Amino acid sequence: MSEKETLLDVLLASSQEFVSGEEISRRLSISRAAVWKQINKLREAGYEFEAVPNRGYRILRKPERLEALSLLKALKTSAIGRKVKMIESTVSTQEEARMLAEEGAPEGTLVIAEEQTGGKGRMGRKWYSPKGKGIWMSLVLRPEQPMHYMPQLTLLTGVAVCRAVRKVSSVEAGLKWPNDLLVNGRKICGILLESAAEDEYVRYCIAGIGISVNLDPEDYPEELAGVATSLKIESGEQVERATLIASVLEEFENLYGLYQQEGFGPIASLWEALSVTLGKPVTVNTARGLVEGTAAKLDQTGALLMDIGDGQLVPIFSGDVELRR
Repeated sequence: MSEKETLLDVLLASSQEFVSGEEISRRLSISRAAVWKQINKLREAGYEFEAVPNRGYRILRKPERLEALSLLKALKTSAIGRKVKMIESTVSTQEEARMLAEEGAPEGTLVIAEEQTGGKGRMGRKWYSPKGKGIWMSLVLRPEQPMHYMPQLTLLTGVAVCRAVRKVSSVEAGLKWPNDLLVNGRKICGILLESAAEDEYVRYCIAGIGISVNLDPEDYPEELAGVATSLKIESGEQVERATLIASVLEEFENLYGLYQQEGFGPIASLWEALSVTLGKPVTVNTARGLVEGTAAKLDQTGALLMDIGDGQLVPIFSGDVELRR
């Protein structure tokens, strides 16, 4: 067995008792520094430990694992998420879902990974996706509509995730245009829609959803400290990921059906009610430069209408929004 596996066996066998670093070092024939290194690897895999000087280590919590069967039992949807592919580790669930879509996977096919090593965000950014701590998933959709309506589906997905987060946890998340969920100004979820088109109509699109669920402060790299947070950090409680996934998919299916029947109007109203952007002075970094003003409302396409003064509303179709202080 590997050192990591052997260390885990030693700690699990001792149940609630502490095992000293010296004892672990002796039994595994490794240095104390190597013991610490292996403990940190287990932490990265989702195990939680108590470490006490002169007593050693003991496991407080094993990582919750996602299982396809338990997820399917929790689902109340008719199509969304009914076909699911579970992956231990992948570069990106977006790429996995895209390949399935190209092979003809039906609408509602879901890809979920315990870990992403190259998770994708907007504008080529990376998305931090540690093992066993969050929800990293991508959904195959086949909407029959022109490509220029796709931003509406980004906003619809945000509403679905926000409603599910509020329902399952005690966290009052809000929506930042166009694709983020924030809690107290810090990011808790990102959404990425990528599409393939033919004759300006959508062949399929992939809705990527990344939710930081049970990350602890020490799980974040230094560059994300202060700008990212998790449901566990904000609520002080562990959140069952399968329950949250099922709730997201149920909310999405209901909203997707409403969108197909009544158009974007009802979705826009729901998004505006959950927004932390509207009515606030903001700066938007667009391809044409910075735009400053007040975020007023959504237009019928899903663009953000900015009041730049004298009642003049300017539509913003893409860009990074920052609240001005």
